[in-house]
Amino acid sequence: MRLGGGLLVALAAGAAGAGWWLLAGLVLAGAAAGVAARVQEPGEALVDRVVVAVARLSEVTVYAIAFGAYVFPAHRELAAAAFVVVVTGAGFAGLKIPAIVVRVAGGLLLVGGLTLVAVCVAVTPVATAGGLRPPDFAGVFVVAVLALPFLRPARRENAGPRVLLLGAVAVLTAFAALYQLGAVRLGLSPTSLRDLLAAADAGTLQPLLTVVAVVATVLPALAAGTEIRERAGVPGVAGLAVAAAAAFLLPVLPALVVAGLATVIELLLGVRARRYSGARE
Repeated sequence: MRLGGGLLVALAAGAAGAGWWLLAGLVLAGAAAGVAARVQEPGEALVDRVVVAVARLSEVTVYAIAFGAYVFPAHRELAAAAFVVVVTGAGFAGLKIPAIVVRVAGGLLLVGGLTLVAVCVAVTPVATAGGLRPPDFAGVFVVAVLALPFLRPARRENAGPRVLLLGAVAVLTAFAALYQLGAVRLGLSPTSLRDLLAAADAGTLQPLLTVVAVVATVLPALAAGTEIRERAGVPGVAGLAVAAAAAFLLPVLPALVVAGLATVIELLLGVRARRYSGARE
């Protein structure tokens, strides 16, 4: 479920920095997520709990900004802040969506993503500015960091195949967007997926994109709220207030950067915990 909410804004941010090398960055992020599936969760030390809480709070900020931009574009900032308070607050309070609903919603998002890819590839694009630039290794690395939080498996069961599937969907979606819009146009706006439907002569699917944006942001934000409560406890309320302020004040790129860096640190802490437990044995 993380992937859908992240792709709503991460594709534009990645294309703005890396152009067509966005695809290589997504492949690298998928490989890193596959490795992450074999790393245990961070421990219960204070630094571990703080890093995990920051990672989830920054992801929530990304979802909130995406929700505001796609669902309430005329009141984007207020909608983003309210999203953090209402949706993530509900998760923090203990509201959980039944697992069957999450699985069905995930399947529908997958079908919707593949449909978008098919529509975009089937329509011949207009001429787009810019082509394939020389390899941009820094841009590829940055894209990988931005995309990693949304490709990281939420559960350990069958994590490898799920990461492979999510990575393939992310690459296919990015390719369709780049093919139809070009790197320059895709990177111009966080809501470039709306432009993508218009360019593919699929404007009638705009309401469906709004529904997808709601589902793809609300469900992972609820889950993140639960994890924030488990890791941070009552002080997590202060973290939610900070996230709401960040969603109101900041553009999406800083939130993506913080989410990516916090996820990298989280994985490193998991590696440390694994080595420590192995040494004790």
